[in-house]
Amino acid sequence: MSEDNKLNSLRERIDLLDAELLKLISERAKLATQVAHAKGAESSAGTCYRPEREAQVLHKVIARNVGPLSDEEMARLFREIMSACLALEQPLQIAFLGPEGTFTQTAALKHFGHSVYTRAFDNIDEVFREVESSACDYGVVPVENSIEGVVNHTLDMFINSPLKICGEVELRIHHHLLRNLEHLEDVKRIYAHHQSLAQCRRWLDNHLPRVERIPVNSNAEAARRAVSEGDAAAIAGEAAAEYYKLKCLVRNIEDEPDNTTRFLVIGRQSTPRSGNDKTSLLFSAPNRPGVLYQMLEAFASNGISMTRIESRPSRRGMWEYVFFVDIEGHAEDQQIAKALSQLAERASMVKLLGSYPRAVL
Repeated sequence: MSEDNKLNSLRERIDLLDAELLKLISERAKLATQVAHAKGAESSAGTCYRPEREAQVLHKVIARNVGPLSDEEMARLFREIMSACLALEQPLQIAFLGPEGTFTQTAALKHFGHSVYTRAFDNIDEVFREVESSACDYGVVPVENSIEGVVNHTLDMFINSPLKICGEVELRIHHHLLRNLEHLEDVKRIYAHHQSLAQCRRWLDNHLPRVERIPVNSNAEAARRAVSEGDAAAIAGEAAAEYYKLKCLVRNIEDEPDNTTRFLVIGRQSTPRSGNDKTSLLFSAPNRPGVLYQMLEAFASNGISMTRIESRPSRRGMWEYVFFVDIEGHAEDQQIAKALSQLAERASMVKLLGSYPRAVL
């Protein structure tokens, strides 16, 4: 068989597979529509979305994947299919910490797919308020960075908010140096969020030590300023570069190659078990010797792994603190339910923030 004939044969096979894929995706979409109708006329986009179900589907996809596409690519493709199927009824409204082009928007699209409406808000309080009022179905907010630590404002909002944590997103953070023009030597000022400046400090010290560094509210705001100021550059991600039509002068200037930010998905409903879950809660305790040990012993004695603990002032009294804890498992699991019951007997206050699927890639 000649090379041309072999190539034509391969293309014909691809065309047949494409036709079969199209047929199967359409059939899946029809079934998804039937599921939505079976849930009743009162169902909304927010109630039709099932975080635990999507996590289960994605874990099955990854387990069955034999390549050559990576697990991450396969998960992304199926997430977009699920997003498009859900949007046939009514696209989800997702609030995120803006403006447009932030890493938080990227995290929202990674989690929900691109068949949703994302709405930018200026601060974390507004994101919570929009979801609490049902103006948006879900919200996405940053909670911690692997280098710079926790976002205290997000933790503080959970103290009084009725919202639940419905999911988490882990996003690998790549910082790029962006500007309108192509010459690095012409840069006089660099705009970036203060955490991004800190995460790129060594690169900036080595390559642009005399250039002024100006912190702004977000990297998207930095990109917006770089558009209008000819001698300025911004540190931001791919989404900001695309949205503001800036050139990447230098890519991946972050100092740590594993720089990752974790985001939380917040909503009004509790999430059933997916089989691979985490639980977040907060508690406060009277100020006496050994009290924190007594609180945490409830987890240790029940064989529960704690993945994170943070403390914040309670704002209710001098030197009173609230502790934020992440543990492995779901609140409906027998051992966790037992541990939470023991904790409630010892603490002055316990609040379950939510059980939710662990981040998928």
